[in-house]
Amino acid sequence: MSLTLDWLSRLLGMMTVRGQLELRCSYGAPWQVIYDDSAAGEMPYHIVLGGSAILETPGEGKPQDLGAGDIVMLTHGSAHILHDGSGARPKPARQRQTLNLTVSENKGSGQRLEMLCGRIVLAPPHDRLIRAYLPPRLVVRTSTARASSSAETLAQLKGLMALMQAESSADRLGGYAMLNALSTALFALALRMSGESDEAPTGLLALAGHPRLAPALAAIFNDPAYPWTLSELSELCSMSRATLLRHFQDKVGRSPNELLTDVRMALAANELKKPGVSTEAVAETVGYQSVAAFRRAFAQHLGMTPADWRRSENNQHGQS
Repeated sequence: MSLTLDWLSRLLGMMTVRGQLELRCSYGAPWQVIYDDSAAGEMPYHIVLGGSAILETPGEGKPQDLGAGDIVMLTHGSAHILHDGSGARPKPARQRQTLNLTVSENKGSGQRLEMLCGRIVLAPPHDRLIRAYLPPRLVVRTSTARASSSAETLAQLKGLMALMQAESSADRLGGYAMLNALSTALFALALRMSGESDEAPTGLLALAGHPRLAPALAAIFNDPAYPWTLSELSELCSMSRATLLRHFQDKVGRSPNELLTDVRMALAANELKKPGVSTEAVAETVGYQSVAAFRRAFAQHLGMTPADWRRSENNQHGQS
């Protein structure tokens, strides 16, 4: 008997997510860190443990002030710069390797910054799903969280950050594996906290922060094979079709049907990895009675046919 899970558990369950904590920074001002565009599927994250920082992401909005307790995830893998905001020439940093990560330090004498840096890695095609439905910059503030955020989730996130700080500061047995596992948990908790806030950013998290829309999200993620219509989804949410469609377009920029199709394609990509499962069976599993219609939808979303996707996955795993 399958469980009726919440939409976020379904979303995370359909993706291959791997976290990696790579760097512990300890800088005195003036300092600066520059990141180029990340590889496909990689999402850099930063945790400000102490001090403050300015985040700049060229072409994606104004600079963002970050303080102690803030977490930022660059969900689109965008190039970005972190600096102290003084405008002074940054002191050069040197790196040293510890047992489980790299420590980066400088000789700046100004206000100090303590920060953890890593990345979340998503296997294709799920990285496309995340980038389509999350804002380019996801900022979670644990020190200035509003009352609308769940106190329990806030406490969990603070506890997780404290554990990551402790693990990153000590060369303990199994520390590398622990830091990576905690990074993966950080991704899930950051999404949860953002979704629980009434100030949720655009995308799926904004929908999640709208209680009346929760039934539509739950229906799409729990039973994506069902041929949901706009009328059925709007009835679940006790609103008109026009109101439901407007909420989706305003907050996500996509219709409920587009979200349903994207979820179906993500699940189909997973099914096609399984040996011995025919394309016909995959099509039926994700709600297509016509194999031709499924092939067209899959090719439109992933840029290749189901057969080509299966071959590329088999070749990739055969080489690993």
